[in-house]
Amino acid sequence: MGRILLGVTGGIAAYKALELVRLATKAGLAVRVVQTEASTRFVGTASFAAITGAPVLITEWEPDPLRGAFPGDPGPAHAPLSHLELVQVADVYAIAPLSANTLAKLAAGQADNLLTAAALACRRPLVLAPAMNDAMYESPATQANLATLRARGATVLEPGTGALGSPGEWGVGRLPEPPELLAAIEAAMGGGGGSLDGLTVLVTAGGTREPIDAVRYVGNRSSGRMGFALAEEAARRGAAVTVVAANVALPRARAIEYVDVETAAELQAACEARFDGADVLLMAAAVADYRPAEARAEKIKKTEAELALRLERTEDVLAALSTRRRPGQVLVGFAAETGEAALAYGRDKLNRKGLDAVVVNDVARPGIGFDSAENEVTIVTGDGERHVPRASKTEVAAAILDAVLSHRSRTPLRV
Repeated sequence: MGRILLGVTGGIAAYKALELVRLATKAGLAVRVVQTEASTRFVGTASFAAITGAPVLITEWEPDPLRGAFPGDPGPAHAPLSHLELVQVADVYAIAPLSANTLAKLAAGQADNLLTAAALACRRPLVLAPAMNDAMYESPATQANLATLRARGATVLEPGTGALGSPGEWGVGRLPEPPELLAAIEAAMGGGGGSLDGLTVLVTAGGTREPIDAVRYVGNRSSGRMGFALAEEAARRGAAVTVVAANVALPRARAIEYVDVETAAELQAACEARFDGADVLLMAAAVADYRPAEARAEKIKKTEAELALRLERTEDVLAALSTRRRPGQVLVGFAAETGEAALAYGRDKLNRKGLDAVVVNDVARPGIGFDSAENEVTIVTGDGERHVPRASKTEVAAAILDAVLSHRSRTPLRV
């Protein structure tokens, strides 16, 4: 069992550290948390303690009830110095978020609190995830401090660009999302969960848009959240991941390749170009079934009382790919349905398209499905059905990939 020592410093991004810890413990990793006093103004110690099952430490002057041990490990017979024992037992020390102030302390070799003292004593891989205002991040002093720590061997994660802590602020300085943080930490430990090591995974995400004219289009409400969650979970498990993203405006993980498309035809071309090299296809995108038969190059003017729009069928991308699958490939389809017949349709889709699994969800239910952080699905396979109760899309993605792995382990290669 891997052991992560997580340092949390003061900043609004500290709330993401809670999700990072939850994902790590769910992946079977043991986590201890040390916080700066400033960070407790954003997230309390009780929250981390509840998730990790271990006390949180702030100062080297307070006794550690576990005597430097991690959850599940026996404690030493004596009470060691916490800032030395914690980093000696850990497999990796990650500081996320890392504030500009603590970053400067680390670069200068200061050890004025438990977190910085542990960093100075650390002989394990050190992963740093800075998060701050863009002006502070781009300051020459901060950039020099980052260069110093990189030169000393620390792994420094690049912050994302987007909305920052203060209303209206936008720029570089966002803490990477928790799945990306966990993937980087596991990589520093010598690999991730490893269950998909050596495999190539192709994911489609989002919803296609079929143009009516130069301004309007026929589309759907898919945000791409489910597809991106699948991609991030597959990457965390060691796969090489490519996402064909149809009109998705979500943060992107640096370890994943993204191919942006707009229409069903563009998505088909992108998938066809990469399908032969994929071991697993996760077809999570909502691909248009119909498109306007004629798309106007100019904007249609509002001159008539009515406008007749003739639609034609698009090609079934997943069915076409299924006909050219090679032995050993796993194909997973998705069915966003409504009503009581959803599962029956999912099973029909499974058989009709020659798939290994179909993930069915009822998008008519409030709070799940399109553009929601949560989902509830049923995974339909040739062996039966597995219901995944309502959970975050990250958790649902893990359940789907578990089903893929289960299928690969027990099913003969298809020809």
